[in-house]
Amino acid sequence: MTEPCFDVAHLGHVELYSDKFEESLDFFTRVYGLTETAREGDSSYLRAFDDYEHHTLKLTRYERTGVGHIAYRCTSAPALQRRVAAIEAAGYGGHWIDGDLGHGPAYRFQDPFGHAFELYWETDGYEPPAEQRPALKNLAQRYHGQGCCPRRLDHVNLLADDVTAFRDFMVSCLGSRVTEQILLDNGRLAGCWFTVNNKTYDLACTEEHGGGSGRFHHLTYAIDQREDVLRAADIFLENGVHIETGPHKHAIQGTFFLYVWEPAGNRVELANSGARLILRPDWETVTWTEAERKKGQAWGLKTIETFHTHGTPPTEHSR
Repeated sequence: MTEPCFDVAHLGHVELYSDKFEESLDFFTRVYGLTETAREGDSSYLRAFDDYEHHTLKLTRYERTGVGHIAYRCTSAPALQRRVAAIEAAGYGGHWIDGDLGHGPAYRFQDPFGHAFELYWETDGYEPPAEQRPALKNLAQRYHGQGCCPRRLDHVNLLADDVTAFRDFMVSCLGSRVTEQILLDNGRLAGCWFTVNNKTYDLACTEEHGGGSGRFHHLTYAIDQREDVLRAADIFLENGVHIETGPHKHAIQGTFFLYVWEPAGNRVELANSGARLILRPDWETVTWTEAERKKGQAWGLKTIETFHTHGTPPTEHSR
């Protein structure tokens, strides 16, 4: 594993596109349990109850589905400038934007597959209104118990034709480390899990099997206990939400998972990752073989076909 960089602090927020905006917004607030902090133009800004920033999900009305951009917060203003220099030196140079609701100036750039990324430093902490103020001042917002009520943003998963090229992009541009990976018998990387801090991962990239480019696999929020994931399954069932797979336990990274499709078709996960952290400074990347992956998930559940083919926006091969 490469030496930790730590210029980038954490995954800050993700923008999702929806061509069924009202239905998606109802899902994310009433069913999934996020709080809307603002509405501006065609976008709603949402957060989980213990996220410290203004928002962690920007839901945007758009002509198609998929991911708009992925944003990371840097550890300081000089760290942001160092990352911009590294990005431009690696040939991925982008441009500055004035910022957005909730954060200051950001540097926007693209990976080799068309996913848009942003890095920023200046941010607005969440200021809860009276009805959302917590009893304990070390929480960002009161525990409201609405819907599935996740605690915080956890990770995002993207699709790419060449996972090795995506890995090189993440290492050179964000200073990410690879904690786990899938190596096929033919020598091709089929998946990589990345972190910029001591979490086990904040972004994953898996192989694109749908013939698209710049596509989105899933977005995940973390929940406190496995029992909360089971409760969420009943909530999704009662609200007619398509449950794709789970609840079950992943072999890779060990998260207890549940995957659903929100009304526009974007895949969303709820997960309990326990207290697993990467504290070892000389951590070596864990490599999973093709034979090991064919065994399925941790307790033997086979990975269903749509998990490999469904992404957003949809393609002719993934419908």
